[in-house]
Amino acid sequence: MLNFAIQTARDAGRILADRMGRALQVSNKGDIDLVTEADLASEKLIIERIKSHYPRHAILAEESGATDGVELAGGNDWKWIVDPLDGTTNYAHGYPCFCVSIAVERAGAVEMGVVYDPTRDEVFAAERGQGATLNERPMRVSSVEELNSAMLCTGFPYNVRERPHFERDFANFTMEAQAVRRDGSAALDLAYIACGRFDGFWEDGLKAWDTAAGVLLIEEAGGLVTNFGGDPLDIYTPKVLASNGLIHSAMMRVLGTN
Repeated sequence: MLNFAIQTARDAGRILADRMGRALQVSNKGDIDLVTEADLASEKLIIERIKSHYPRHAILAEESGATDGVELAGGNDWKWIVDPLDGTTNYAHGYPCFCVSIAVERAGAVEMGVVYDPTRDEVFAAERGQGATLNERPMRVSSVEELNSAMLCTGFPYNVRERPHFERDFANFTMEAQAVRRDGSAALDLAYIACGRFDGFWEDGLKAWDTAAGVLLIEEAGGLVTNFGGDPLDIYTPKVLASNGLIHSAMMRVLGTN
């Protein structure tokens, strides 16, 4: 199943790369939330592949929503969680920071995750209990122990103007960490935590397809992912706090939850 997900993510990523820089049809699905024809083409390929190989599995995809699998006797607890293009605004502007994210959930637990960056040909992959890899090599979170030595990342939710605490948290982390970055792709941000490029991440307003694969990558690479209060993360809730584990308490303190 993991090899299938990796190949599917690669093929979807190839669609994105091939269309990068061309004149794209772009539409709005919210005030500033975009969808491009590349999102739709990538998602179409992924869903068709899953339906062909795993017809009994359910699918949750960003652009088309939930798709139920064929009912099994006793019920079916497998679900694919798909973001065909994470970083759509970047992509629409020709900024090469975007990815494909594919995860598999079973009975409420994410069992497998793949994040593929076609611009760097980087495959981040993990299976529960089997560790995490970057291009088939084992990866681990960073060893940074102090927040003032940490490089953090975050995202700006589409309704940032309606979130009064965002400005406060961003300013506080900017003052306390060594650096804060905002790249515009939550799935890649989480993958970068897993491989040690970033040390911590926080964002309010995420969806399951943004986080499902990346959360497993971090956990299997030795890091920690919770909600802002430090409780185990439910990927269907919007507040995500992720780190190498060593600076997690310090990040919770900045968020005012510890």
